[in-house]
Amino acid sequence: MNMGLGTRVRAFMDRLAAEDVNLHGFILSVRGEEKARAYYAPFREGQAHRMYSVSKTMVGLAIGMLAEDGKLSLDQPVTEFFRDLLPEHPDGRLMRLKIRDMLRMATCYAKTSYREGIDPDWTKPFFTDTPSHEPGTVFHYDTGCSQVLSSLVRRLSGKEVIDFLEERLFAPLGCRDERKWLRDPSGQCTGGTGLCMSLRDLHTVAACLMDGGRGLVPAWYVREMTRKQIGTLMRDSDEERFGYGWQCWQNRAGWSMYGMGGQMVFACPEKQVLLSTIADTRLDPWGVQRLYDAFFDEIYPYADREDMAPEVFEARVGTLRNDPALAVEKAGPFFFENGNPLGMRQLALEGNTLRWTNARGEAVLPFIPGETREISWPGCETEPALASAGWTEEKGLLRIRCFAVGDSPCGFDMLLLFRDGRVTVQSRRSHDPLTEGYQGVATGTEEGV
Repeated sequence: MNMGLGTRVRAFMDRLAAEDVNLHGFILSVRGEEKARAYYAPFREGQAHRMYSVSKTMVGLAIGMLAEDGKLSLDQPVTEFFRDLLPEHPDGRLMRLKIRDMLRMATCYAKTSYREGIDPDWTKPFFTDTPSHEPGTVFHYDTGCSQVLSSLVRRLSGKEVIDFLEERLFAPLGCRDERKWLRDPSGQCTGGTGLCMSLRDLHTVAACLMDGGRGLVPAWYVREMTRKQIGTLMRDSDEERFGYGWQCWQNRAGWSMYGMGGQMVFACPEKQVLLSTIADTRLDPWGVQRLYDAFFDEIYPYADREDMAPEVFEARVGTLRNDPALAVEKAGPFFFENGNPLGMRQLALEGNTLRWTNARGEAVLPFIPGETREISWPGCETEPALASAGWTEEKGLLRIRCFAVGDSPCGFDMLLLFRDGRVTVQSRRSHDPLTEGYQGVATGTEEGV
C-alpha cells in the first residue's frame, strides 16, 4: 500500500494553519489503528478540554444503556418521569413528547427553555414553558432537551451522568485522564454543554462506538444513534444538512459528535476512518466547516489506499504576523467618552503591555509581537489565557487576539490604531460572560487633543 498518508496529514495541518483555524489537537485512526496525533503547544496530552455539545452525545449513550437495562422505553412520553415538575394543566403537545423524539431533537419547542444566569434549575423550565408546535415533526436544536435527558439519567440511576458513565463506559474503556462535568446552579450536570475531558479519552469512546459499542453500549443503540433519524435541511451550515441521529450529527460519509468551537469526532464507517479534534473556532463563523472540508479534502479520499507509520506531529497554536517596522513603542494614556460600546474609560500602551480600564475594572495584557504568550485573562487572574499580537498593515496598527483556555474557551479579536494622539479600538468576541465588553468600536484621545 502507498505510504503517503503522512503527507496528507501534513497537508491537512498546513491548510488549517493557512486558514487561521485555531486547532488545539487531533488524533487520526484508520481501521482501528492510530496513525497520527498532534497537540498544539501549549495544549498537552491528557489535558481536560471543554467539549460543549459533545456532552449531548455522551448523555445519549447513557440513555441507551438505561433503555437496554429496561429502565425506560424510547417510546415513553418523557413527562412520565417528571410528573412532579408539570404545571397544573400541562399542554397536550408536551404530554405527547417521547424520549425518542428528545434524542433526535424533535421536541415541541423552538428554543431552549432555561435561561443561563437566571434560572436556578435548568431542567424545570422545560416542563413549564409554552410549546410552539407538535413534537416529533421537525428538527430544532434544543440544549434544554439534553439537560432533561441528563436529569432523567440521574432519576433512573441515582447517579449524576458523569458518575454513571464513569462506571459503565469510561472506566471499562481505560479512560484515565482528568474528567469533570460542569453543573447548573442546582448542582446537576449540564447535559448539553458541560463535559470536560481529554482528547485521547474522547477518541477512545469514539473508537468504541465505531466497534459497535463493544458490549458497553448496546449495539442496536449505536446502530440507530449513528444513522439519520430526522432531516435538518433548514440548518445554515452545509455539513449540518445531512441529518441528525440520536444526540449526534450525520456527515457526508458517516456521523459526527459536534461540540461548539471544534470539539469534533468525524466517524466514517465505510473506510473505518476516525478523526477527533479539539479547538476554539468560535471567532470564525465558518471554522467548524473548515475542519470538515480540510478533513474530507486532504485525508479522507486517501485513507483507504494510502498508509503511514504512526506519527506524533509537533505543532504550536497559531500566532499573528508581525512587522516590527510598524510598531509604536509607547502611546497614551487615552481617555474615552462615557457610554461607548466597549465601556472603555482609559487605555495606554507601554512597550509590549496594554493597560486599560473598562466597565469590568482594570485590565493588563502583556504580549510578544509575532508570538503566542500564556497569560491570565485581562482583569481575571484565575482564568488562564493565550495572547498573540502583531503590528500589521500600517504604522501604528496593532492586532491582538486573546483566548481563554479554562473551562469556557472563548476570546476576543482586537484592532488598535494609534494615530495623531488618538486610539481607535475595534473588537469582536465569541459569546461568553467572560468576554462582555469586547464587542464594538470606540475612539479615545490624549488630554488636550
